[in-house]
Amino acid sequence: MRMRATARGWTAVWLVVLALVQAAAFLAVWRVALHTEIGQWVDTVALTGNEIGHDRIDGPVDRILNAMSVVSLLAATAMIGFIALIRGRIALAVTATLLIAGANVSTQLLKYGLSRPDLGLDPERAAVGNSLPSGHTAVAASVAVALMLVLPPKVRAVGAFVGASYAAIAGVATLSAGWHRPSDAVAAYLVVGVWAALAGLVLLITQREQAQIAPGDAHRVAAVVLGVAGVLALIASGLALTWLVDLRGTGPEELSRRPLFVGYAGSAAGIAGTMALVMALVLTVVHRLVPRVKG
Repeated sequence: MRMRATARGWTAVWLVVLALVQAAAFLAVWRVALHTEIGQWVDTVALTGNEIGHDRIDGPVDRILNAMSVVSLLAATAMIGFIALIRGRIALAVTATLLIAGANVSTQLLKYGLSRPDLGLDPERAAVGNSLPSGHTAVAASVAVALMLVLPPKVRAVGAFVGASYAAIAGVATLSAGWHRPSDAVAAYLVVGVWAALAGLVLLITQREQAQIAPGDAHRVAAVVLGVAGVLALIASGLALTWLVDLRGTGPEELSRRPLFVGYAGSAAGIAGTMALVMALVLTVVHRLVPRVKG
């Protein structure tokens, strides 16, 4: 079926709403995590809690993070562009490349442009300054979303699950390695989500009038599963961190093993849940942005 002008208009509205909501969520994370005592305290507790069991996962975590280099990012971008080109989708190849480049460049600009005031809650890392958003997490998430966009409809849902899992593991790995606070990973996913929505608008604008979409390519069940999993993970994270907040009068270094683990596990759930939700939102609309018949 051809995509009517009304449907295209509603799709554009949906993409604009997605971009604005995720941008607003990014601002909220930035404001709470960097500029409030409770936000910095929770981040520091989660980062301190990563020491629990660190020796057992240190090797796999390092391998995951060390694999994310500039060379690997370029190779992944080239592969994604190649997949789009062999499908005859030039606009898709260009847009997917711009998504990856835009998300990662803006992540670095934000990291160096935003300030993190020293509220005395994390003196060991105060000299490091701001680390939000996470560059490694942005690399993983942008590649995962771009790959899902260029994959054929038959394997798109599988790509969404694999990509979301990979990006979520990468985000949790940055916390487990002590490289980033949980808010850094969450912020990176939101940056990628904004760029995914903008990329969708570009694809919609460049789409030919003869393009035909297939309702069966919507993958609604997969999107619902990802979305529900993301919401449940965020709820679990919220409950864990709500319990933790009752101890906010205690310094992170003075907390016992249990609250440190709750802070770490709850933050890890929030990281994974955010990525699942971002991928679910992209999956709900991708069949309209990359139609089966391009026209």
